[in-house]
Amino acid sequence: MDHEHCNKERSASLDLLLRFQRLLVSKLYPGDCVGQVPNTYSPDLLGVGSLLKKYTALLCTHIGDTLPVATSIASTSHRHFAEVSRVVDGDLTGILLPELVVSVVLLLSKNAGLMQEAGAIPLLAGLLDHLDRFNHLAPGKERDDNEDLAWPGIMGSFFTGQSCRNNEEVTLIRKADLENHNKDGGFWTVIDGKVYDIKDFQTQSLTGSSIL
Repeated sequence: MDHEHCNKERSASLDLLLRFQRLLVSKLYPGDCVGQVPNTYSPDLLGVGSLLKKYTALLCTHIGDTLPVATSIASTSHRHFAEVSRVVDGDLTGILLPELVVSVVLLLSKNAGLMQEAGAIPLLAGLLDHLDRFNHLAPGKERDDNEDLAWPGIMGSFFTGQSCRNNEEVTLIRKADLENHNKDGGFWTVIDGKVYDIKDFQTQSLTGSSIL
């Protein structure tokens, strides 16, 4: 019932765009391409890919214009953020974009070459900063981030003793990640805030697991 109510509130033009978007994706989905030579695409398929790129460009332009304004208003207070989020959720950003991103990822996993030819992915990547700035205004964001980073174990090398020299080489391991890894038969341990994999050492050690 909620879904039907939401559909009634949605404008006819937005529904038409959603159907058009789904039609593009269905045409690109490799269901009838059995026996096709790899990396060769029919003119029709390339035409649909080009159309998807133009559609994505127009959608990203609209969202790129809308989100900075939404972010500016939402930054006023939590109440403003809630109201703006409701509006954005019913706009192209909340209806067309999520499904388009999922569809593009699916198409990329099925036919990466065609999606690279289409060139729609870099256009979507351009929205990341706008989306990130808006999402950072969400109430409770700091709490969620702190919970994820409250246990910043660092994956280190136990045998070579190599230290990470810059942030790009550091992998953050949450406590839950370590516990799940060890439940699956692994053997990670923490020493001075760094995570070490001592599985290989465990098999060679004469002292037993309890001492390790």
